[in-house]
Amino acid sequence: METNLLMLSVLLGSVGMGMFIYGKKQQRYVHLGAGIALMVCPYFIPSVLGLCVVGVLLIVVPFLLG
Repeated sequence: METNLLMLSVLLGSVGMGMFIYGKKQQRYVHLGAGIALMVCPYFIPSVLGLCVVGVLLIVVPFLLG
């Protein structure tokens, strides 16, 4: 496993945990779902570039929608 991929996975997992907690407390289900997706997606995306693209989309889209 690459170091960059591992560090990016930890970063996205941390952001996902924060979004999950925020969505749960504020009852914002889009943020809650994005947080879960951010915590789970590093397990299924094997490239750094793909993980960056998906991570940025999952972070930005909930704030644009809600």
